[in-house]
Amino acid sequence: MLEKSKAFGSFAVNDLDHAKHFYGHILGLNVTDNPMGILELHITGNQPTIIYPKPDHQPATFTILNFPVKNLEKTVDALIIKGVTFEQYTGQIQTNEKGISKSKHSPHIAWFKDPAGNILSLIEEG
Repeated sequence: MLEKSKAFGSFAVNDLDHAKHFYGHILGLNVTDNPMGILELHITGNQPTIIYPKPDHQPATFTILNFPVKNLEKTVDALIIKGVTFEQYTGQIQTNEKGISKSKHSPHIAWFKDPAGNILSLIEEG
């Protein structure tokens, strides 16, 4: 029934201006203003992802966007230079000093948060 629907994702933030700067200038993505007072995040190969304001926003406690990258170390280093802080995990998931998890059982991955506290990741393409 929905197999031909062009589904799209969306998520909330508490400040659209901060989100627009972060996604557009820090991450280098194409972000456009939508006349409905929301942002559209244009990611290659997908329908636009909608970013909408929510004053009582609570950050997601799970990863909302995953960005596959060819060279994880290089991408992490470039974002650190731009002020992005990568999450540090211990326990079942372990990360190194840069915030990169190099598990033998999954792709290498690094998690970080947007200004609203939503969790994003970089995943090394294998």
